[in-house]
Amino acid sequence: MKFGVRYCNTGRFVDPANAVELVQAAEAAGFESAWTVEHTVIPHGYQSQYPYSPTGKIPGGDGDFDLPDPLIWMAYVAARTARIKLATGVIILPQHNPVITAKQVATLDYMSAGRVLLGVGVGWLKEEFEAVGSPFEERGARTDEYIRVMRELWAADRPSFEGQFFRFKDAYMRPKPVNKSVPVIIGGHSSFAAKRAGRLGDGFFPARGAPAELIKLVRDTAVAHGRDPDAIEITTSLPKDLDEIPAMAAAGVHRILVPVSFTPEFDSVVRGPEDCARWRAVIEKYATV
Repeated sequence: MKFGVRYCNTGRFVDPANAVELVQAAEAAGFESAWTVEHTVIPHGYQSQYPYSPTGKIPGGDGDFDLPDPLIWMAYVAARTARIKLATGVIILPQHNPVITAKQVATLDYMSAGRVLLGVGVGWLKEEFEAVGSPFEERGARTDEYIRVMRELWAADRPSFEGQFFRFKDAYMRPKPVNKSVPVIIGGHSSFAAKRAGRLGDGFFPARGAPAELIKLVRDTAVAHGRDPDAIEITTSLPKDLDEIPAMAAAGVHRILVPVSFTPEFDSVVRGPEDCARWRAVIEKYATV
């Protein structure tokens, strides 16, 4: 079992010094990854329903809080760490130009010695899509195509692509990611997200828990598309009872994320570097399950 910390670009870790201190301590304690989250803008008074809370609102309510761009935050802490992987959990992919995003992610992966994990989601906040000029109704189709665009740009020597939304031919894009790809982890808590992970993902990150039916849907979809279901890594949130971890591993979970800020389940578990150090024993205990 791998352990990560989430969502590290929030709360007191918006501060640059605190951000570096947290991720360095997490790395020293044996955490495998540090995860960020994204909203470019949160329009005041939004009416869209946040799907992971009974209130229909994101933690923090109306969005009046600091939330740094995840890729820039990751680049900042990458320069001060050596081993810990840096992940988005998630970026809202259909709000991004995939050609530019592929370049940014490839550069960060190259300069961090291959430490990037790219978690992506389709998004839920319609008002945000309107603010950035991205069509909300096309977000699923765009996500599928954008993943293919980025992988072509990362892997091919002279990338070419012909799709519904993007097309290019013999378009050099360098430097490449260290492994000529970056793991793409599909975030979401729906059957659509699980099927997308099975078809296209290197991993799946259901935002709440590890529903057996969604994990099965990922695996079944992978098989139906000629993919190896065992190659799709499952990431999920920390259970309230740590004794559940072996059963989660047996059910196919590969990585557990420990929160660093308030969530509906926990009033933060890693509040700072001192908590990271206390987690070393937990990480060592469950590393081999």
